[in-house]
Amino acid sequence: MVQNNCSRHTLRAYAADLNVFCAFLKQRGWQNLMQLDRKRIQEYIHEAPAPVRSPGLIRKISALRSFLGYLVEEGKLSRNLLSGLRFPKREKRLPQFLTEREVVRLLSSPVPLSSPLRERDCALLELLYSSGLRREEVCRLDIPDVDFFSGFVRVMGKGSRERLVPVGQTALAALRAYLEARAMTFHRQAPLFVSRKGGRLTPDSIFLIVKRWARAARFARNITPHTFRHSFATHLLDRGCDLKSVQEMLGHRSLGTTQIYTHVTLERLKKVYEKSHPRSF
Repeated sequence: MVQNNCSRHTLRAYAADLNVFCAFLKQRGWQNLMQLDRKRIQEYIHEAPAPVRSPGLIRKISALRSFLGYLVEEGKLSRNLLSGLRFPKREKRLPQFLTEREVVRLLSSPVPLSSPLRERDCALLELLYSSGLRREEVCRLDIPDVDFFSGFVRVMGKGSRERLVPVGQTALAALRAYLEARAMTFHRQAPLFVSRKGGRLTPDSIFLIVKRWARAARFARNITPHTFRHSFATHLLDRGCDLKSVQEMLGHRSLGTTQIYTHVTLERLKKVYEKSHPRSF
């Protein structure tokens, strides 16, 4: 079974879900896929250890629907047993983001690092906030992908879709400082961000770097690389950027995916109104 336009994390999660499903069938002695029926499918879903409307349960159903569709294509089943069944939709949660002051606070964290690691981390965090890139996208960047003259970075996003994203002067200056600090060690045709040993930085490494800086800045709540992405989009909309432009910069295929940020900005607008208007209460 091949899933198009899925990240490696999604594929790994789908595989784990399907292994659980296969174990469920084996435990009940259902060795033949032709024995499957809607009752047994629903029994598996109802026994899944995940709250209703949770992302985990929605993903399990999605993985199973794709798997059953594959079995239909291969002639193992006559129809997709999940077709026509209604399941709970994922509960929409507002994205967690940093305020502009909190961004400054995090980027000036007193992390005890020597050059060029400190320059690397500073450039990495500035780029995350300046461009709203996913951590997987940042990992794939090579030095030539950054156009310092025009102020753009070339990104390969989900589904191998390439896009150009503008980068602010603060982030570009941080990137220059980082590259100058490692210029004597690494050639120009190399990964943009590298580890201590010189290999390409991994998504897990970026996650740990963000955690380290957030801890040094004494943030009590959970801060992840995606928090920078949410902050990027929210601050752009707060300052008047149109939703379509934000969609293109984030690399969202659907405008509906980007619209969740309008709820954030409208909620903040309402709070400002309630604090400021004399007849708001």
